[in-house]
Amino acid sequence: MIIRETFNAAAAKRILVTDGAFGTEIQNWKLAEEDYAGDLKLGHDQKGNNDILALTRPDVPESITRAYLDAGSDIVSTNTFSSNSISQADYGAEGLVSEINIASAQIARRLADEYTTKDGRQRFVAGAIGPTNKTLSLSPDVEDPGFREIDFDYLVGVYHEQAAALIEGGADFILIETVFDTLNAKAGIMAVRQLAAELDRDVPIMMSMTLTDLSGRNLSGHTVEAFWNAVRHAKPITIGLNCSFGAEQLRPHVKVLAERANTLLMAYPNAGLPNDLGEYDEEPETTASLVSEWARGGQVNVLGGCCGSTPAHIAAIAKSVEGVAPRALPETETVTRLAGLEPFEIAA
Repeated sequence: MIIRETFNAAAAKRILVTDGAFGTEIQNWKLAEEDYAGDLKLGHDQKGNNDILALTRPDVPESITRAYLDAGSDIVSTNTFSSNSISQADYGAEGLVSEINIASAQIARRLADEYTTKDGRQRFVAGAIGPTNKTLSLSPDVEDPGFREIDFDYLVGVYHEQAAALIEGGADFILIETVFDTLNAKAGIMAVRQLAAELDRDVPIMMSMTLTDLSGRNLSGHTVEAFWNAVRHAKPITIGLNCSFGAEQLRPHVKVLAERANTLLMAYPNAGLPNDLGEYDEEPETTASLVSEWARGGQVNVLGGCCGSTPAHIAAIAKSVEGVAPRALPETETVTRLAGLEPFEIAA
């Protein structure tokens, strides 16, 4: 429980800052296929397999992580969004899942500890787990609604392999992020709980949902409050929203979650919406201005950025929330809270 207590103590003093995007930052390096492939001889084109750079070009994720720490990040995430056997199978690299996650976590851990030693301010490492490209709630075949490419137990195993390697590499938390399917997220929770039991230690979970429409639902149809009801049993150290449509569109949904969730709230939106070329134009000061409104409204505990955000965005966010009090957890009465696609409460 030590890392959970340390994190909560830090978050009680001030608004913490997490990092920004990896994917769009890696694109700026203009890497060739051989940079990704290295000497692994996997027999598949590796260009675009950002996560494998931990093995073939570790200087790239290390440089990006260092830039975020220089910008003021208290939390750095591992470059492991697709470091699971389902996603890595597209590159013929499923046999390297453990190696990729361990190496990525070690990079983040080493740098986090370096900066902690330098100035005495605790830095944390979040082991990032993405949703995979499979969904448990929906059929990929419109003519067969009951068909699923994978089942729940299989996905639990996939997540367990990744989480175990991240913790072995030195991650403090497991960040189940960009949740578009709530059932996928529950498989992630199960995997981390199994791992915690095996290790006989607390493995804190961070949860972050992504919205797929402006009404505030994810792809499996859950509202923000229904999502919270569905995952609150995991006692996540943070709950929040990431990616989605940018800070402006996330505003009302952050407010709802801030009022309902009795745990720390972490929000890290995209740097606006991409332009016609798929690039992000929102300036750091604009992003910082938008998210700092949440901070001044007492709605957040941790802020950062997702797609399109850069170290400059993180530096601007960190500066904008200096001296702003962190969100106080709401007092919630004890009632039975359930979730279909909408939240449902049974009065005590």
